[in-house]
Amino acid sequence: MKNIVIIIYIVTATIYHAVAGQTDDTPDITASGFVINLERPMSHRIIAVSRNLEALGFKMGTKVCVTNAGKMNGVWTIEDRMNKRFTDRIDFLVNKKIKLGKWNDVKIKKIN
Repeated sequence: MKNIVIIIYIVTATIYHAVAGQTDDTPDITASGFVINLERPMSHRIIAVSRNLEALGFKMGTKVCVTNAGKMNGVWTIEDRMNKRFTDRIDFLVNKKIKLGKWNDVKIKKIN
Protein backbone atom coordinates (compact mmCIF):
# COMPACT_ATOMS: atom_id res chain seq x y z
CA MET A 1 0.00 0.00 0.00
CA LYS A 2 1.34 3.44 -0.95
CA ASN A 3 1.24 6.47 1.27
CA ILE A 4 -0.35 9.43 -0.46
CA VAL A 5 0.42 12.94 0.72
CA ILE A 6 -1.91 15.72 -0.31
CA ILE A 7 -0.61 19.19 0.37
CA ILE A 8 -3.03 22.10 0.41
CA TYR A 9 -1.73 25.66 0.17
CA ILE A 10 -3.62 28.74 1.32
CA VAL A 11 -3.38 31.70 -1.06
CA THR A 12 -5.06 34.94 -2.02
CA ALA A 13 -6.91 34.80 -5.35
CA THR A 14 -7.74 37.67 -7.66
CA ILE A 15 -8.86 38.05 -11.28
CA TYR A 16 -7.16 39.34 -14.39
CA HIS A 17 -8.11 40.08 -17.97
CA ALA A 18 -6.19 39.32 -21.15
CA VAL A 19 -5.43 42.97 -21.88
CA ALA A 20 -2.10 44.75 -22.30
CA GLY A 21 -2.52 46.82 -19.11
CA GLN A 22 -2.71 43.66 -17.00
CA THR A 23 -0.30 41.45 -18.94
CA ASP A 24 2.59 42.17 -21.26
CA ASP A 25 2.33 43.41 -24.84
CA THR A 26 1.01 40.02 -26.04
CA PRO A 27 -2.14 39.59 -23.93
CA ASP A 28 -3.37 36.69 -26.06
CA ILE A 29 -0.33 34.54 -25.23
CA THR A 30 0.39 33.30 -21.72
CA ALA A 31 3.80 32.73 -20.14
CA SER A 32 3.59 29.06 -21.14
CA GLY A 33 2.89 29.96 -24.77
CA PHE A 34 -0.80 29.05 -24.57
CA VAL A 35 -2.90 31.08 -27.03
CA ILE A 36 -6.00 32.60 -25.43
CA ASN A 37 -9.36 32.95 -27.15
CA LEU A 38 -9.85 36.67 -26.44
CA GLU A 39 -13.60 36.41 -27.06
CA ARG A 40 -14.02 33.77 -24.32
CA PRO A 41 -10.87 33.71 -22.14
CA MET A 42 -12.60 32.18 -19.13
CA SER A 43 -13.56 29.11 -21.17
CA HIS A 44 -9.95 27.91 -20.84
CA ARG A 45 -10.05 27.90 -16.98
CA ILE A 46 -6.52 29.27 -16.75
CA ILE A 47 -4.79 30.63 -13.68
CA ALA A 48 -1.57 32.53 -13.24
CA VAL A 49 0.53 31.76 -10.17
CA SER A 50 3.03 33.76 -8.17
CA ARG A 51 6.60 32.68 -8.71
CA ASN A 52 7.06 31.31 -5.20
CA LEU A 53 4.28 28.79 -5.93
CA GLU A 54 6.15 27.63 -9.04
CA ALA A 55 9.07 26.77 -6.79
CA LEU A 56 6.66 24.59 -4.75
CA GLY A 57 5.70 22.54 -7.81
CA PHE A 58 2.83 24.62 -9.21
CA LYS A 59 4.36 24.64 -12.69
CA MET A 60 2.96 25.38 -16.14
CA GLY A 61 0.42 22.80 -17.27
CA THR A 62 -0.39 21.63 -13.74
CA LYS A 63 -4.07 21.13 -12.95
CA VAL A 64 -5.12 22.66 -9.64
CA CYS A 65 -8.25 22.15 -7.56
CA VAL A 66 -9.38 25.48 -6.10
CA THR A 67 -11.77 25.75 -3.14
CA ASN A 68 -13.06 28.58 -0.94
CA ALA A 69 -13.30 30.93 -3.97
CA GLY A 70 -17.07 30.88 -4.49
CA LYS A 71 -18.08 30.56 -8.15
CA MET A 72 -14.40 30.18 -9.10
CA ASN A 73 -14.13 26.84 -7.28
CA GLY A 74 -13.12 23.88 -9.40
CA VAL A 75 -10.30 22.66 -11.58
CA TRP A 76 -8.05 25.23 -13.27
CA THR A 77 -4.83 24.83 -15.28
CA ILE A 78 -1.69 26.86 -14.65
CA GLU A 79 -0.68 28.53 -17.92
CA ASP A 80 0.53 31.93 -16.73
CA ARG A 81 2.90 33.57 -14.27
CA MET A 82 2.33 36.64 -12.10
CA ASN A 83 4.60 39.63 -11.68
CA LYS A 84 7.49 38.95 -9.28
CA ARG A 85 6.10 41.41 -6.72
CA PHE A 86 3.34 38.93 -5.77
CA THR A 87 3.68 35.94 -3.43
CA ASP A 88 1.24 33.25 -2.29
CA ARG A 89 -1.25 34.32 -4.89
CA ILE A 90 -3.18 33.10 -7.93
CA ASP A 91 -5.04 35.02 -10.63
CA PHE A 92 -8.09 33.65 -12.45
CA LEU A 93 -8.23 34.60 -16.16
CA VAL A 94 -11.78 35.89 -16.65
CA ASN A 95 -13.98 37.54 -19.26
CA LYS A 96 -13.97 41.35 -19.33
CA LYS A 97 -17.54 41.54 -18.02
CA ILE A 98 -16.28 40.38 -14.61
CA LYS A 99 -14.85 43.53 -13.08
CA LEU A 100 -13.89 42.64 -9.51
CA GLY A 101 -12.83 39.56 -7.63
CA LYS A 102 -10.67 38.89 -4.60
CA TRP A 103 -10.77 35.96 -2.21
CA ASN A 104 -8.64 35.38 0.88
CA ASP A 105 -7.81 31.98 2.36
CA VAL A 106 -8.32 30.14 -0.94
CA LYS A 107 -7.18 26.53 -0.87
CA ILE A 108 -5.25 25.06 -3.79
CA LYS A 109 -3.92 21.57 -4.37
CA LYS A 110 -2.23 19.95 -7.33
CA ILE A 111 -4.21 17.15 -8.97
CA ASN A 112 -1.68 16.01 -11.62
